[in-house]
Amino acid sequence: MNSMRNALFADLYELTMAACYFENKMFAPATFSLYIRKYGANRSYFVSAGLEEVLEYLESFQFAPNELDFLASTGLFRTDFLNYLEKLRFTGEIFAIPEGTLFFKDEPILEITAPIIEAQLIESFVINAINLQVSIASKAARCTHAAKGKNLVDFSLRRTQGTDAGMKAARASFIAGFGATSNVLAGKHYGIPLSGTMAHSFILSFKEEIEAFRAFARTFPDRTVLLIDTYDTLCGAKKAAQVGREMSQRGLSLKGVRLDSGDIAKLSNEVRQILDEAGLGQVIIFASGGFDEFEIEEVLSKGARIDGFGVGTKMGVSADAPYNDIAYKMVEYDGRPALKLSRAKKTLVDRKQVFREKRDGKMSGDTIGLRSESLPGAPLLECMMREGKRLSPPEALPQIRQRFLGEFESLCEAYRATKNPKTYPVGLSPMLEAAQSKAIRDVKKRELGESS
Repeated sequence: MNSMRNALFADLYELTMAACYFENKMFAPATFSLYIRKYGANRSYFVSAGLEEVLEYLESFQFAPNELDFLASTGLFRTDFLNYLEKLRFTGEIFAIPEGTLFFKDEPILEITAPIIEAQLIESFVINAINLQVSIASKAARCTHAAKGKNLVDFSLRRTQGTDAGMKAARASFIAGFGATSNVLAGKHYGIPLSGTMAHSFILSFKEEIEAFRAFARTFPDRTVLLIDTYDTLCGAKKAAQVGREMSQRGLSLKGVRLDSGDIAKLSNEVRQILDEAGLGQVIIFASGGFDEFEIEEVLSKGARIDGFGVGTKMGVSADAPYNDIAYKMVEYDGRPALKLSRAKKTLVDRKQVFREKRDGKMSGDTIGLRSESLPGAPLLECMMREGKRLSPPEALPQIRQRFLGEFESLCEAYRATKNPKTYPVGLSPMLEAAQSKAIRDVKKRELGESS
């Protein structure tokens, strides 16, 4: 997981710009703001995730000797610049929205203030770390909402796009309300509860399905969950019921059965009836196979008798919204505001804060203001790092998860809807609007020759 956490995890233009800054003796502080410009289809919120990885990276940021040797071998960089990089460490300040917090488009997820070379060199890592985990956490939150309190397990590992993504998917989905993961390394590394049953190959390796069930029950008597759709789901359910009765006679209990194909809503009701008639009302029915928020919502609307879902591929790659229009833009340099005027990509100047108001315990609207302002509502961005050192130890993952659950409960149903949600209100403060207008006038006068 740490193999790419070195200073060369950067786009070349960050290093070429840094070399120019160095040659022109530009070492003044710059502030960069990270934010998402627009929502994907059927989206109306994001979940903050990935900040911990950024803080960890920045605290240990430095160029190793072999990395500097590689840069020298490119022939692009002067020796004095490489000597400068050898001693470079991150010395900046970070204000950020804590992980597990809901945020909305155009709102800064984090703002970094540091000498411009430092702030520029870390751009790609910061975007990469935040972007994926925000995507997965936001997708997982939608699954949590659709499941209406039923248990969700991350089954995405085998189909995520790389090993690092598999780890991040487990972490981000746990933050967003999933109860467990099948990813054993994530269980060890993050302390996430583990959950898993068996594959169809296990059933196929035995001469008879029921013998596979009995073997698994002997090996794992306290957590026997049987996959029953290898040949025929209802026949499998009857065999599972037989094994469940045999376990009861030994003072044990069949924990559950898993459905992985077919008409899940219809089959779950038929399987529930088979189990209940066998006196196995305590046995849970777990479903997997291509689920995300849309499929979960659909099968539950049809009256499915499902107690939990394994959610894999579509969540692990955020299939319907696989990327965010995320940007890391300079908003201040050497004490002066900075902004782009590019069409549809105009940026907001200056160091900012987001203020969130609530009415009757529900989020009612956000205002993006200047960080120096004091506005109604709770400020969301907190100082996480100063002079290159984090101000508090890493948060426990369960604490981040609880923050999300509280935040999500305070978001009105109209904004949480799986399809066609309302757009949450976000405005600009009068002071920020005034600063923005002045900066635009100044840029147009300086760069475009406009007088007003």
